[in-house]
Amino acid sequence: MRRSLWTAIAAAAVLGAATSVAAAPDKPTIVLVHGAFADGSSWNGVVADLQRDGYTVIAPANPLRGIISDGAYVASVVKSVKGPVVLVGHSYGGAVISQAGAAPGNVKALVYVDAFTLDVGESIGELGPKFPQIPLGGALTAAPLPDGGQDLYVRPDQFGVVFAPDVPPAAVKLAAAEQRPISASAFGEKPTAAAWRTIPAWFIYGSADQAIHPAELAFFADRAHSQKTVVVPGGSHVTLISHPDAVAALIEDAANAP
Repeated sequence: MRRSLWTAIAAAAVLGAATSVAAAPDKPTIVLVHGAFADGSSWNGVVADLQRDGYTVIAPANPLRGIISDGAYVASVVKSVKGPVVLVGHSYGGAVISQAGAAPGNVKALVYVDAFTLDVGESIGELGPKFPQIPLGGALTAAPLPDGGQDLYVRPDQFGVVFAPDVPPAAVKLAAAEQRPISASAFGEKPTAAAWRTIPAWFIYGSADQAIHPAELAFFADRAHSQKTVVVPGGSHVTLISHPDAVAALIEDAANAP
């Protein structure tokens, strides 16, 4: 069976949040939060590297309904872990971990992978126009919801352009068909917490990201006083897929920091 973008890199890992998760001895637990138009299997290549090196990894399903509610859910997952946690977010998942990481008390480090890093009172939609234009906005399509809201999807013909030009086209085609939508209101929602203001943060992103402009990603890293910033030359918005070894290495740097 051919696998999608989100499952093509590593063998399937059985991932999920469990009550009172026990970490591997002397290692923090790694909690990986996926972004919009994806699911937990987007982390498969990263998970494989981390598990090989002895880390306990959890990749819960991000509900993709809004920063506040998604953050509360992720915070509940983090609270279930015994011991320290490295909290990692990709894309929209970065906004979620900034909200979630402030509450539990056991988050020792944050890692942002091609990710939004919002401050209190900022929204994704407000920040975008402050940086050079990127193709993502024009690539989205909306589906109405019964409550009057909208779910957003990436148009299949644009999925590879905005997300994964460095991933094989056949895998991109499958991922476009399998994508999970995000509530349109999430892009206007403003967080009430910014964990990166008090918790050390690490950053990695691609120099050719077409979903969040690299200038915006650099701004986030600088503002958060990044402990270490890795820029992947030519990397797309899915460095966790195309460069999982680099992403895993940075997560381990964060895990090993004092």
